[in-house]
Amino acid sequence: MARTDLWTREETILAFNLYFKIPYGTIHGGNPKVRELAELIGRSKGSVGRKMQNLASFDPVQQARGIKGLSHASKLDVEIFNEFVSNWAELAYESEKILAEKHHIPLEEKVEIDEYEWQNRSGKDVVRSVKTRVGQNFFRSTVLNNFDSKCAISGINIPEMLRASHIVPWSKDERARVNPENGLCLSSLYDDAFDRGFIGVSTDYKVILAEKLKRRSKEPYFQEHFGKIDNIAIRQPSKFFPRKEFLEYHLDQIFDK
Repeated sequence: MARTDLWTREETILAFNLYFKIPYGTIHGGNPKVRELAELIGRSKGSVGRKMQNLASFDPVQQARGIKGLSHASKLDVEIFNEFVSNWAELAYESEKILAEKHHIPLEEKVEIDEYEWQNRSGKDVVRSVKTRVGQNFFRSTVLNNFDSKCAISGINIPEMLRASHIVPWSKDERARVNPENGLCLSSLYDDAFDRGFIGVSTDYKVILAEKLKRRSKEPYFQEHFGKIDNIAIRQPSKFFPRKEFLEYHLDQIFDK
């Protein structure tokens, strides 16, 4: 029998974990992932769906889109939401750790760290490796879902060809590493071009081409892959728009003007 008692901190964190990983329009009991979470924590799929709608009610991204969600969010919901958005890496780690415990598997196994790798490291190194892998997995899942698993430029929807591209590189800002506002879903071609400064995205979310790329305009591949994307708007994300200060960093520090 499904529970009707108050949601715990752990259960709420798991709801947030899923909320950030699936498109807003799929937050309902018919979604297999919602049903899976409901079974995992012993609640009804309707209860999980309503909880996630509650979370949307104070999500500023959804508010900006005119989406109100449900209006019964608890004080705990608000507290945990604020924790997530102020420290994505820690809450991603905590939520994945809870999931692993619920599934009765080691977190190292869940994030697919080789047994030899974690058995032959010191405790601190293991935790660091696990946190890094958890953050990378969470970031990829969140960013791809944010763009409906389609390249923000080309619309390619083959997951194996998509990358969760960091706008500010992983090595440059530790607090932005797992923040989905620091991510773009790009095909492998445009991911490389973005990382190497051949293309950028303006603060009004349009693709711009670097001069070093435009100098190759007579090459056959230019019009096929780059000329036609100059100044086009990227796909609109479902939850997190790329943060403008991150785009400005990329344009200032990486993009080749």
